[in-house]
Amino acid sequence: MPNGHVENLYDLPAVQGHAVHDLVKEVAVAIRSTYGCDGTSVRQHNEPAGNQDAWHHHVHVFPRYAGDNLYGSRPYPEFVSEAERLPYAERLRAYFS
Repeated sequence: MPNGHVENLYDLPAVQGHAVHDLVKEVAVAIRSTYGCDGTSVRQHNEPAGNQDAWHHHVHVFPRYAGDNLYGSRPYPEFVSEAERLPYAERLRAYFS
């Protein structure tokens, strides 16, 4: 996996982009397998107008469920606590070990 600083997709060398997306695929398969979700979504943001707020290239991979209305208008719930997130992280760690 590339570990040098790359600010956004525009600066990402192709060979590193392939490595990143190979890992994105592995993570998406792991999420689908361990969480029993209906699908996954992948997001990556570039520049302020593209909602980039962390100044390094990174990709978000998250589970999707039928009817989850992710992109619909709704108030966002409070952030989930670390204790509530821990079982999900442990399941992914177990998948990759």
